[in-house]
Amino acid sequence: MRFRPETARPLNDLAEVLLRAPHPTLTAGERELIAAYVSGLNECTFCCSSHSAFAAAQLPAGMSLVEQVRRDVDSAPVSGKLRALLRIAAAVRRDGREVTTELVEAARDAGATDLEIHDAVLIAAAFCMFNRYVDGLGTWAPRDPQVYARAADRIVAHGYRAD
Repeated sequence: MRFRPETARPLNDLAEVLLRAPHPTLTAGERELIAAYVSGLNECTFCCSSHSAFAAAQLPAGMSLVEQVRRDVDSAPVSGKLRALLRIAAAVRRDGREVTTELVEAARDAGATDLEIHDAVLIAAAFCMFNRYVDGLGTWAPRDPQVYARAADRIVAHGYRAD
């Protein structure tokens, strides 16, 4: 991000809108969880570790829940609506055309709104791009979870636009 500030700004603006901006129903923690889940499926260590920490910092059940979702979304203790949105996100990650009418209807049946479905698709698509950007540039991914926890404190307090 420091290498090209002129491209970093719109990327950080997108992350801010998708993950932190006021949302009528999805919490910032839930949106970060979608980002972490997709990043894990994409095997992007830096983004998965970062967004797992950011989600954990904003979800009442913390990292335990994040790890359960990443391990097995079907048995994780999340709402049916969030599980359906995560399934849609996983489909987007594989191929956007895999977001079937059945997945959308299952999400609606679980209580998801069109806005929530839209945002799950956009978060997943954006994180496929972010993951490829980060991995394509060979971004260093620290192994110490405390590095990501400290970053989470900063993101939760100041957002993605903070300089």
